Amino acid sequence: MQDREIALLRTHERNVERYRGLLRTKLNDVETRFVERRLSEERFAIETLISRDQMELGSS
Repeated sequence: MQDREIALLRTHERNVERYRGLLRTKLNDVETRFVERRLSEERFAIETLISRDQMELGSS
């Protein structure tokens, strides 16, 4: 994994923690759905980066 990808991974991980923190607060239904969707998108981005890295390791 290159430095740029590591930085992206850390950014996504920080975003996940931020969204998880928001979910522990009092949100209305619309806000909760928005945060849950963003959380899902951040987790997907993390999985994509990790799987891409594993594929590159396998092809080397």
